[in-house]
Amino acid sequence: MLEAVLALGAGLLVGSFLNVCIYRMPRDLSVVRPRSFCPACNTPVAWYDNVPVISYLALGGRCRHCRARIPVRYPAVELLTGAAFFVIVLPLGFSLAAFKLCLFSALLIGLAFCDLEQRILPDQMTLGGAIAGVALAALEPFDFTLAQLFLSDWGPRSLSVLEALLGAGFGAGLLWFTGAVYRRVRGREGLGFGDVKMLAMIGAFLGLRGALQTLIFGSVFGAVVGLIYIRAARKDYATYELPFGTFLALAALLIAFLQSPAFLWYQGR
Repeated sequence: MLEAVLALGAGLLVGSFLNVCIYRMPRDLSVVRPRSFCPACNTPVAWYDNVPVISYLALGGRCRHCRARIPVRYPAVELLTGAAFFVIVLPLGFSLAAFKLCLFSALLIGLAFCDLEQRILPDQMTLGGAIAGVALAALEPFDFTLAQLFLSDWGPRSLSVLEALLGAGFGAGLLWFTGAVYRRVRGREGLGFGDVKMLAMIGAFLGLRGALQTLIFGSVFGAVVGLIYIRAARKDYATYELPFGTFLALAALLIAFLQSPAFLWYQGR
């Protein structure tokens, strides 16, 4: 339990950094300098006003200086990341498997809110995440890979890296092809290339099977929720830009957890 509580604290801090990334990366700003500031009045945020969740509650959700409202996204991202880390580390402890799943969760949470707010999926998260996913596949091999059915003489680490590369390449390629067909038929863009790079990152972490499952569930979920929202908000079906990356992130989070040993641990409780 102590490890999980420490992971919760680490997740809150990572969530605070994700908020910086969500605001700055789509605007091509450095995530290192300057220090945190209020977007409304540009006043630097003091350290005691930058404590995850607590500072938001203490300030009543407003800037101390100009009283501009602080978006609820800030505590939401911090709480979601902290909760994800807690749920992952509680059954898995401080292990490489837990680190991999925590990193993947943080990337997905960051990308989900970037796409929701700005309709941009930063390369630092998608391409950087894809590289990290392939590297971690060698250190923390997949339990099962499709390639082992045909390459039984390969070692588990080599098969795992191949699975990550197949998941990244095939998943991204399939989504790119779908977008190209849509563009040819409808005469306009239906998917951004950021979505393609994001699915490459997801495939690197989840493998080929996980990438395909994410694409299927994300597409269905996005279509259902998107149609309901468009109709309820009276948006134009032809011009509304759906934050598809947000739905991919939600689907990938669910699939990653269901494929993790953590899910079996919770089932046995």
